[in-house]
Amino acid sequence: MASNESHGINVTQVCADILCEFLEVAFHLILYIRELYPPGIFERRKKYNVPVQMSCHPEVNQYITNVLQSVKPLIVKDELHRVVLAVLNSSHQPVERFVFEIAPVIARSLSNDNYLLRLEQSLRAFLLKLNVCDAVLEEIPSDCSFIILVYTKESSVLEIEQTQFIQNFPWIEADKSNYTMNDVKMVPLKAVSSDLIKMQLYAEESKQKIS
Repeated sequence: MASNESHGINVTQVCADILCEFLEVAFHLILYIRELYPPGIFERRKKYNVPVQMSCHPEVNQYITNVLQSVKPLIVKDELHRVVLAVLNSSHQPVERFVFEIAPVIARSLSNDNYLLRLEQSLRAFLLKLNVCDAVLEEIPSDCSFIILVYTKESSVLEIEQTQFIQNFPWIEADKSNYTMNDVKMVPLKAVSSDLIKMQLYAEESKQKIS
């Protein structure tokens, strides 16, 4: 059986680190582009040679960090199906969802540097697409908030609940009202298929988001 370790490097761990770093930047960028918070709490940075906006709000940043630290072991075990950033209206009903569908890692070696180079180029394309996604999405209502949803195996949920390695950050099963939208319009945004990561991103928006 082929090993996913090469020269002491765990390929799935490297991919998990890269993916979580990308998701962190993507989440911050979505919050900025969709104007969930005032622009003053963001600062301009560069990632994958693309200008991005990152939040400076401690509570927002800690929430995103805690989520990603918790899901990283799921990526390593190929047990993460998708991660969703859901935009909720003032009644806590979802009006928009950014869905990151993630497939298991295929590569078993990092011997080819082109893997990482092509992956960086792909992630750069994701960020460029997110930068202009507001042009293809309807406006969201005022006073919106967000929640991050993680889709995994039921057995994985039980394991997370038992280990709970991040104190004061309990995982709970999402209420159906937090992730169910009726009369949904799907907007494909970007996909990448490489030996290291297979991922597609699309947005779902409620056609009644303005009503």
